[in-house]
Amino acid sequence: MTLIVQPQSLHFEEPLLLQSGKSIRGYDLAFETYGTLNADKSNAVLVCHALNASHHVAGIYANADEKIQKKSVGWWDNMIGPGKPVDTNQFFVIGVNNLGSCVGSTGPMHVNPDTEQVYGADFPVVTVEDWVNSQALLMDHLDIKTLAAVMGGSLGGMQALSWTLQYPERVRHAVVIASAPNLTAENIAFNEVARRAIITDPDFHDGHFYGHGVIPKRGLRIARMVGHITYLSDDVMNAKFGRQLKRSLGLGEAAEKSNHQQTYNYSTLDVEFQIESYLRHQGDKFAEYFDANTYLLITRALDYFDPAQQHAGDLTKALAVAKAKFLLVSFTTDWRFSPSRSRELVKALLDNNRDVSYAEIDAPHGHDAFLLDDRRYMSLVRSYFDSILSDITFEKTAGEAA
Repeated sequence: MTLIVQPQSLHFEEPLLLQSGKSIRGYDLAFETYGTLNADKSNAVLVCHALNASHHVAGIYANADEKIQKKSVGWWDNMIGPGKPVDTNQFFVIGVNNLGSCVGSTGPMHVNPDTEQVYGADFPVVTVEDWVNSQALLMDHLDIKTLAAVMGGSLGGMQALSWTLQYPERVRHAVVIASAPNLTAENIAFNEVARRAIITDPDFHDGHFYGHGVIPKRGLRIARMVGHITYLSDDVMNAKFGRQLKRSLGLGEAAEKSNHQQTYNYSTLDVEFQIESYLRHQGDKFAEYFDANTYLLITRALDYFDPAQQHAGDLTKALAVAKAKFLLVSFTTDWRFSPSRSRELVKALLDNNRDVSYAEIDAPHGHDAFLLDDRRYMSLVRSYFDSILSDITFEKTAGEAA
């Protein structure tokens, strides 16, 4: 069954106080919903997105001619939809685009209502906690007091975790996938290299490039190339590209057999290897649609997330307020958010006697594994959401009996 979806937008005029002490008013949040909210509004699931994703979590759009736009498939469509692990025949799923993004919600490319000028670099710094607060306002508008689950991978998982700390009474389950309680120094370093690539691009103009009619594409390309390396495992890169030269691309087994006989161009400027070509392609594609200021904002939000900071680094104390049940999932080859980071969360939650399920899946795909089809992974999530549905059904039956 094809899920045809329609994006929505909600305007908030009242100021939202941010963690920085600044505020933002007159902003829009883009969102989509899938499935039907039940009578007692107990089947709502919020899906939080990662760095370059959006509110378009599942399904496809239709154009004015009602023809399917096949390229518009939601970024987690393999996970969410009718009959899928998060079954929209049973759950009411909400996807929200975060503030500061560039694909629907108010961001740096929009006009500041106070100055009537494009925000650009003046867009206020936003944090994971700020996003959660804005999402909570949207839930208020939808009259959803309690979420059956909050779910996300990577940065989305950080938001799911933060929901359990900021609004412990409003979350029954948290599904935190390929995530971490904070960034390591190495991860912050990767983010900084990417940001410097953008900031030092001559077309960046201190973040006010919109008025100059240019886009810092060179910086965006490099930022994406750096980031993309961290999303893949060494095994996947070797299996997919190895040391194959670009000239052998598409030649299949014949290329593999003769690759050792191929000669180099002996150039420092030309693309020699297929992995180079792949990274450049990813960078070029990214630079065509993503906003440079948004990239800076989101990577900084990643850097800042650290719920244990206000508890002298004690994660157990930081998670003590959480009341939700948890499912945590990690992948063995994910070195960006390694399994050891998920195990830190598991230990802290168990120290607080919380209900925790944890799976460490042996998958070769690196950090991107949370977006891909893996039978064990999909079955695990399906089983967990089946248990959530059973809880909802049991409580409804018990309530009717009482």
